[in-house]
Amino acid sequence: MDINDLRGVQTLILIVVFIGIIWWAFSAHRKQANDEAAHLPFDDDEVDKRTLEQEKTEKKQ
Repeated sequence: MDINDLRGVQTLILIVVFIGIIWWAFSAHRKQANDEAAHLPFDDDEVDKRTLEQEKTEKKQ
């Protein structure tokens, strides 16, 4: 076994690990976490609206 065989085995192992990570990330039991992460940018809009409303009420007082 020479260095080229080791490189081939390393490449094969890394491909299997990569496919495993992709499979884990898109599996059905990760759906809820993925949906929550997908809505994170929109959650900031709600915080901004509340902050603006608080500033308006503070100015009125």
